[in-house]
Amino acid sequence: MSRIGKNPVVVPADVKVELDGQSLTVSGPKGSMSLEAPVGINLAQVNNEIVVERVNNSKKLRAMHGTIRALIQNNVTGVKDGYTKELEIQGVGFKAVQKGQELVLALGYSHEINFKIPEGITCDLAAGGTEIKLSGCDKQVVGQAAAQIRSYYKAEPYKGKGVRYKGENVRRKAGKAVA
Repeated sequence: MSRIGKNPVVVPADVKVELDGQSLTVSGPKGSMSLEAPVGINLAQVNNEIVVERVNNSKKLRAMHGTIRALIQNNVTGVKDGYTKELEIQGVGFKAVQKGQELVLALGYSHEINFKIPEGITCDLAAGGTEIKLSGCDKQVVGQAAAQIRSYYKAEPYKGKGVRYKGENVRRKAGKAVA
């Protein structure tokens, strides 16, 4: 039995859960999310907990048991507290500017990069456009948006310039050694 899957998901008081067969809708102060469980995975609400059970021990259902439980936990946490990813931009002339639902990134290329902020994500800029804070209730969308922004110019090991997660350690290399 899945160690993660057998643990029930505790639903806080300010989160509302609607269970309709295989579909689950979670609503809270930060927003609303829904999830469709695959056939063979049963969802049940007992008091203030959601229990995930599988019908049989097939390989596919064993793989999905813990995954569905983790996705439900992420949805409950997301609508209650939300998720946040913080990015830092380092480099001379490197910065970000928000124009409506678009993030314009100047990362040392001959052109600016226009990144469309996904729906449901809020973007806050600080420190002259060198710090980006992405937040929202969907963990996957927030993480994907942050990874996509970071992929435009990953922090390089020689000067350390580029986009990195806040607190990310970039291993530095020595430059050319003159003999």
